[in-house]
Formats: sequence, structure tokens, C-alpha cells
Amino acid sequence: MNPIIALLKEQNVNDKQIKEVFEALTENPIMAMNTVQQLGIPQDKLQALMMLLMQNPDLIKEAVDELGLDFSKVEQAKKTLQP
Repeated sequence: MNPIIALLKEQNVNDKQIKEVFEALTENPIMAMNTVQQLGIPQDKLQALMMLLMQNPDLIKEAVDELGLDFSKVEQAKKTLQP
């Protein structure tokens, strides 16, 4: 299992919420951080999750694939964030 998904499940985030997080990540990575912060994850675990998300974009792709979402939206979002 993807470590990001595993961390979310450890914090009792349900499958629907996990899918919502990754849908948000594929549509707008900046706004997705707000979604993640609203899950009620303790600060230390939230910080670890944020580090995983920011430092390992390949893990996001793996999770998106594992959840059956469209990764091309992530690529589009990355292009809009680049100067």
C-alpha cells in the first residue's frame, strides 16, 4: 500500500475522504493542503504527511494510480504552478 494512503488510514481517514484528498491533489495541489488539514490529523502526523506529499511526487502518482484517478490532471496542475 502507498505510504501516503497508509498514513491516512492509520489516522482513521475513510476511503471516501482519501479519494477526495487525491482528487483535490490532482485538481489543485495548493488547495489540497487545506483539504488535508481539515481531516483532523494530529500535528505531528500531519507534518509527516505534508513532507511526504511535498518531497515525493512519485508517491502521489502511485496513490492516484492505486485509487484509479486521472494523473494527467496532476501534470496539468504542475504546469500551471510553474513560472
